[in-house]
Amino acid sequence: MAEPRVITVSQDGHADHKTVQDAVDAVASNGTTRTIIRISPGTYRQPVFIPKDKNLITIVGVRAEDTILTWDNTATKNEHHLDESVIGKGTFGSGSVMVVGDDFIAENVTFENSAPEGSHQAVAFRVTGDRGAFYSCRFLGWQDTLYLHQGRHYVRDCYIEGNIDYIFGASTALFEHCHLHCKSPGFVTAHKRITAEETTAYVFLRCVITGNGEPGYSFLGRPWEPFARVLFAFTFIDKCIKSEGWNNWEDPEKEKTVCFYEFRCFGPGAHRNERVAWSKELNNEEAEVFLVHKFIDTDPEHSWLAQRMGHRIPVNA
Repeated sequence: MAEPRVITVSQDGHADHKTVQDAVDAVASNGTTRTIIRISPGTYRQPVFIPKDKNLITIVGVRAEDTILTWDNTATKNEHHLDESVIGKGTFGSGSVMVVGDDFIAENVTFENSAPEGSHQAVAFRVTGDRGAFYSCRFLGWQDTLYLHQGRHYVRDCYIEGNIDYIFGASTALFEHCHLHCKSPGFVTAHKRITAEETTAYVFLRCVITGNGEPGYSFLGRPWEPFARVLFAFTFIDKCIKSEGWNNWEDPEKEKTVCFYEFRCFGPGAHRNERVAWSKELNNEEAEVFLVHKFIDTDPEHSWLAQRMGHRIPVNA
């Protein structure tokens, strides 16, 4: 395997580029080897767009709290260096960072949409490419913080905060050991699954859900489409989650088709006996298929996830 190319970014001028977007633009199109973009600590206020032909990119900081990519676009106010015909309109194009290229990795970086509460949809990070992996990152915002638009993704040891639908989209994603924080009343997830034949789902394994102290003000999720599928397993659920747990998005018909699951969760908000009747506590056999890496990576002989984990970058390398 060829050695990855390394590009450096620092706002002080002592690097290859001063902005992350300039570094992305310098990556060869349709490359076959990985490019690592090393970002020095700092707050980088600029939207970033990684197009389809820029694949195999890793962006890495030293520590997420010190390496922040931020912008304040919203669905109704979209200021970007690219035309909306490229990045998209409305919520879809509002991301501070948007990744369309495949095989993207991020580690030790904060992605923030700094639009204030009440700005409606304001995405911090959108991924449309396939086979993304995120390690020790932070995703900060309010409504629609993390847009897992499509593809398969692995999210580990990350912090994600927001209020309304702050993890949403039509992808297949496995979250391990992540911290989800409800900043004010709303919904943790809004998964999009249109038919029962689609294999997509969000799975949260050994995660933690916290809130700002008030009991019972948020839901675990609501269905963007009728067959939305979400599972929380072995997850600590704080008292911020309502006892009923799940919401039908004002459409009782969706109660017949949604797949809202829990498995051995615990904590003051894990009221299994008080959940809505149309959610389900899985048994061991039912849960097993979701709680393994092959849920998002079906080919063990050519595992893209094993390759992603093998490409994790030592901070001091």
